Amino acid sequence: MLLSRGGRWRRWRRGRPFWGGLLAVLAGAWICVLPLAPLKIMLQQGVAGIPSVLMGIVMIALGLTAWFSPAQRTLAGVLTTLIATAALVLSNLGGFLVGTLIGILGGGLMFAWQPYAAPRARGSAASEPASAPAPAPAPAPTQEFEPSPTTAPHQPDPQGAQP
Repeated sequence: MLLSRGGRWRRWRRGRPFWGGLLAVLAGAWICVLPLAPLKIMLQQGVAGIPSVLMGIVMIALGLTAWFSPAQRTLAGVLTTLIATAALVLSNLGGFLVGTLIGILGGGLMFAWQPYAAPRARGSAASEPASAPAPAPAPAPTQEFEPSPTTAPHQPDPQGAQP
């Protein structure tokens, strides 16, 4: 099935933390551009402006990483938030607070984003054969101690995390 240009864009955008990456790119650009502003706007100039430019470039790179490698979104989100917070001290109050706030918001959105899972078809459970054998239970792990009777039985994590 051929998708229209808008449909392809929407599908690409929904398959990654788009808004978090966009905010990280905007915050990085804001923090990066301020040291290049006229002296009347700047609070500090010279060698002290180098960290601002470097932090801005790294934030832009992290935003692009979230777009083009969504599997790295967690690391990119955490690093974006840390760099935006560090920019508050190292870079003209984090782009006069604007860059820091946008960067923290973008990092949080990248960190919190989850891939979209397509809903199952209604007939998928009914279409399975009823006579299919149940899988054999996994052998219980050996323990060095006996659990007390008051210990609650192990509940699997609904999000799929491994113990």
